[in-house]
Amino acid sequence: MTREKLTELIIDSTDTLYRVSKSILKNDTDCEDAVSEAIVISFNKIDTLLHDRYARTWLIRILIHECYRILNMKKCMDHGSEPAEYAAPEGEDYSELYRAVMKLDEKYRMPVVLYYLEGYKIREIARILDRSENTVKSQLARGRQMLKSELEKEVV
Repeated sequence: MTREKLTELIIDSTDTLYRVSKSILKNDTDCEDAVSEAIVISFNKIDTLLHDRYARTWLIRILIHECYRILNMKKCMDHGSEPAEYAAPEGEDYSELYRAVMKLDEKYRMPVVLYYLEGYKIREIARILDRSENTVKSQLARGRQMLKSELEKEVV
């Protein structure tokens, strides 16, 4: 892949990169940092991409690794304390669905975001998350059930 094609891919994937980072990191500044660093890493490691058709998957994997690196760094800075539960920032108007998705445990949230928001196929999600297809299917099913339960609580 050429640098020009990678640039086009990054521009076309801007929204996806933000949504994926937001599903792991809760702070917009951290999301911006993760996306920026993933872009730098992708340009530095462009020669490690073996097939152009997997470029988007490759880029998202780099982003996910960067998000986890930021989480681990923050955890160390907080002296090992667990990250705070999700809470929508003050003054922000988030939908009930968004709040419900963000309440999901990350192992369910990532497949839900990649499948329903980003339109990836189960095989692609398995490759991105380095999980088996059956694991992704079961995590999607459990994630849907958890979302349904959470949204039903909101209605009552």
